[in-house]
Amino acid sequence: MPDPVVSAWKKEEERLKKKGLPKSKRPVKPAFNPEYPKKIQLALLLLENFKKYYPKITVKCVLADALYGSKEFMNGASNILGGVQIISQLKSNQNIRYKGKKKTITDYFNMINKGVNCTIRVRGGEKVNATVSSARLKVDAHDGNVLFVIALKYEGEDEYRYLAATDVSWRTVDIIQAYSLRWLVEVFFEDWKLYEGWGQEAKQYDEEGSSRGLILSLLLDHCLLLHPEQEACIENKTPVFTVGSLQRKTQMDVLMECVKSLLQQQDPGEKLKEMGQVIKKVFRLMPSGKHMSGRTIGRLGPTPSLSRKYCPC
Repeated sequence: MPDPVVSAWKKEEERLKKKGLPKSKRPVKPAFNPEYPKKIQLALLLLENFKKYYPKITVKCVLADALYGSKEFMNGASNILGGVQIISQLKSNQNIRYKGKKKTITDYFNMINKGVNCTIRVRGGEKVNATVSSARLKVDAHDGNVLFVIALKYEGEDEYRYLAATDVSWRTVDIIQAYSLRWLVEVFFEDWKLYEGWGQEAKQYDEEGSSRGLILSLLLDHCLLLHPEQEACIENKTPVFTVGSLQRKTQMDVLMECVKSLLQQQDPGEKLKEMGQVIKKVFRLMPSGKHMSGRTIGRLGPTPSLSRKYCPC
């Protein structure tokens, strides 16, 4: 949750800026309130809790998107987990030191260390062509500490993305292939929002709402893992089925059970009518707000008197 005091200050800051008031006459930003931690601090807290409650799990590396490419997160996460590799992204305008001179990452890789073509295995499966260049560089935003910086551009892309890793003893290809695993969290988001429906449901806000939504979603995931066909895959150590296909299969299973139940009734026709009435009450058709039928859109055209006044020609 954002600090309400800081939020109020930001609104006032924008208002005074528009008025042209100099910074010296605008209120100073309120001090940080630990009761409203930032995302990076929450992420580090989650890592600490994970290490505490799951000490037997060995962490090889931590993968994070560009939001967590700061010194605070990368060093903090590495220290929490005993110095493991942390891989994130850097912004293209961040400065590095090359032969004692300051340069942006973009300038360095475009002018000094140009990329070469290579083949990368993505998430342990498909091989793709990419242009890659790498170097161990001092990064200003990380207090001049040396990071393994990689310029990566997949085939068909115009711009480089810049990966950064804390452990400079890894090979370039290993860092790139490890970072490709970060996309798995996006697959989870797709399942969570699209197939499980959480993205379409109303959410309860604040800490309590966050935990309740998470608990419900985990219970649903647990039910899907206990699906008989999914359990068979897990027991036989074969690839499990996607959430989308399990959802469709479960829907059809429910439909078949419903048909079977109807056929076992003494009067299936009458029972079907009863179900039809219930369905009509529960699943109501809603008028679309995207279509303009039945609405007045106003007069879309010039006014003759105004036309003569402003467009005499």
